[in-house]
Amino acid sequence: MKFKTEDGGWNPYIAGALTGVLAIVSVYLTTVILGKTNYLGASTTFVRAAAYIEQIFASEYVAQNIYFSATKIRVDWQFMVIAGIFIGSLLSSLTDKSFNIEKIPPIWRERFGSSLKIRAAGAFFGGIIAMIGARLADGCPSGHGLSGMMQLSVSSFVALGLFFAAGAIVAGIVFKRRSL
Repeated sequence: MKFKTEDGGWNPYIAGALTGVLAIVSVYLTTVILGKTNYLGASTTFVRAAAYIEQIFASEYVAQNIYFSATKIRVDWQFMVIAGIFIGSLLSSLTDKSFNIEKIPPIWRERFGSSLKIRAAGAFFGGIIAMIGARLADGCPSGHGLSGMMQLSVSSFVALGLFFAAGAIVAGIVFKRRSL
């Protein structure tokens, strides 16, 4: 099995296997060594990061917020995993020479034009909607898809199926072709 595909990208089987190994190691480290049940996921880390920043401007609000008092605001191993995803993606794209700074992707430009303001607004509001959905589903696609599926959690199977279905429907609506 080759490490890279013909187009120079990473082999999805190797990348998937490495992700599986990471998930198993995270479960082992959190349950056996740390004695906790924090599994691999991302959405809680973004909420914690928002609270971490918010402490600078409104520390009294964060201290009184029930959610923030229950969810400890700290830089922990999950926070470092998110940083590692960014760093790993950067190193991966530099390694296979696919790194490209792109303010407006071609598929977006084709559908919505070249306005950077519209692209930024779409990304901002899309991120808000995605985070609300992740909070309502009690986890993000990575948490449900990796950790939940690994535990054979029925709710994770349902949530992940709904994530994919909603994503396909929205992509079909947003990026529909103007002509066939």
